[in-house]
Parts: sequence; structure tokens; C-alpha cells
Amino acid sequence: MNNEKYNQIIDEAYKNYHKQNDEILGRSDLWTLTKEEFINKCKTDSEFSEMWGLKIEEREVLAQIDQTNPILKGSTALYPHKLITVTYNGTKIESYE
Repeated sequence: MNNEKYNQIIDEAYKNYHKQNDEILGRSDLWTLTKEEFINKCKTDSEFSEMWGLKIEEREVLAQIDQTNPILKGSTALYPHKLITVTYNGTKIESYE
């Protein structure tokens, strides 16, 4: 994944979360989530994710070995990858880990 683009999207959503919390509470508050907690909540709580417009999906997929490698030529082995899809404000990025 383009880590820079991923980080920009996460940072923008997290800043928006903090800005709105500060406006509602009138101050920074200990009840707000850390960035890691915010990301995890977006991954696991669809209602929270929808509220902040940040959808993060992770799923395991199988990918074929790169056939351009001469040592592996002809191999049909599959190996697991994690597909990560991040959607925010109409921007969608996908990557494999």
C-alpha cells in the first residue's frame, strides 16, 4: 500500500474526529480515542465507521507466486496475503500485505 496515502487518509479522518469532539465537548477530553483505538474501532464497529466516514476492511486472500521469477517459473503455489481496503470521502485505496 502507498503508506503515505494511507497515513494521509487516516490522519485526516482522525483530525476530523478530534475537531468534532472538541467542538461538542468544548475542550480536548480524556474520553477521546487514541489514533490506534480510533483505527481499531473503525475496523470493528460499522456504526462508528459510518459516523466518521472511514471504512477499513482487512481480509485474507490467496495470491499466486510471481511467475516472472525464473526460479519459480511454472509454479502454481498460492500463498496468503492480507488485502486492506480503506475508503474515506469517496477515496478508496487497496493494497496487499
